[in-house]
Amino acid sequence: MYSLLSTLLVNWSNGAFIMTVIFGLVILGLIGAVIIFINNSIKKDQRKKKELEEQQN
Repeated sequence: MYSLLSTLLVNWSNGAFIMTVIFGLVILGLIGAVIIFINNSIKKDQRKKKELEEQQN
């Protein structure tokens, strides 16, 4: 296993693995926040359209 890690161009002994995992979690969190924001805005638009339809009737 160590020979595989030593062939890569990264020194994994200085905590790079932990930093990579944390970076990945942050990216996943940001993607999740954007998806939630998009879903909320779509639902808000649907509510506005429904309210306009009800007002017209």
